[in-house]
Amino acid sequence: MTIDTRPRAIFLMGPTASGKTALACELARCFPLDLISVDSALVYRGLDIGAAKPDAQTLRDFPHRLLDIRDPIEPYSAADFRADALREMADIVQKGKIPLLVGGTGLYFRALQSGLSDLPEADAGIRARLAEEASQLGWPALHARLQRLDAAAAEKIRPGDAQRIQRALEVIQITGKPLSQLQGGTPAPFAYRVLKLALLPDDRAVLHDRIAQRMDVMIAQGFLEEVRALHARGDLHADLPAVRAVGYRQAWQHLDGQFDAKQFRDRAIFATRQLAKRQLTWLRGELDARDLDPAAPAAAQRALEDFLGPAA
Repeated sequence: MTIDTRPRAIFLMGPTASGKTALACELARCFPLDLISVDSALVYRGLDIGAAKPDAQTLRDFPHRLLDIRDPIEPYSAADFRADALREMADIVQKGKIPLLVGGTGLYFRALQSGLSDLPEADAGIRARLAEEASQLGWPALHARLQRLDAAAAEKIRPGDAQRIQRALEVIQITGKPLSQLQGGTPAPFAYRVLKLALLPDDRAVLHDRIAQRMDVMIAQGFLEEVRALHARGDLHADLPAVRAVGYRQAWQHLDGQFDAKQFRDRAIFATRQLAKRQLTWLRGELDARDLDPAAPAAAQRALEDFLGPAA
């Protein structure tokens, strides 16, 4: 029997508003864990209230790595995340602790564990031209183009997913090859032995209620004022990944005069629920994950005890 000697790591995954941060902190209270954020919005400085960034007291008690590491105008890719996360994981293991990666950005989890294809660097000129076409034709029209050029890639990308449509078409223009072809191949084995925990609410209506309640709390805490400060900088625009984050996109559109404050709230809640739906679909496809009901946190502790040994 072969003994797996790889260092251990934990992935705590779940849809937005499912209680991931609270559970991660509780587990870190009981086990020798260091936390790494896996969230494409939390990497940006200034995206605090609307991104549900842990508050200052929580971060003092339970520091999260990979928070506030980019200005909103700067790009941050899945490849950037993978490099940063592997560096932080190695540091945690070297210090005798176990990395717990917590978040809801499935692309980052996949990139970390499975690696990334050798894709070309971004081309600002091509991206600008695609964005201009999208402003005239709409992203669904560009998705239809992608369907003709690379049906396999288009099948995995929603017609409204501007960032991924743009990247797929950009890669085709740069290389002359379909993105799906370049993404083929067998990934190298991951350097860690991973326990995956997936928070899957039994009742989606409860999650929907939590999303609406959290949005109201965010608005009361000054979410719109936060976005107004970003909007007033003058160097940010609606096509940046930071501004396209769920909630921020709708707030930005409201500040641009596209709809009123009530419509902002309703649209932000709807978009967040749609995000949660996509996250749940992805999580249910993670066949090697242990499904947990967020309402039963003791199950997570039992899973860690099986994986790590009894809590201290």
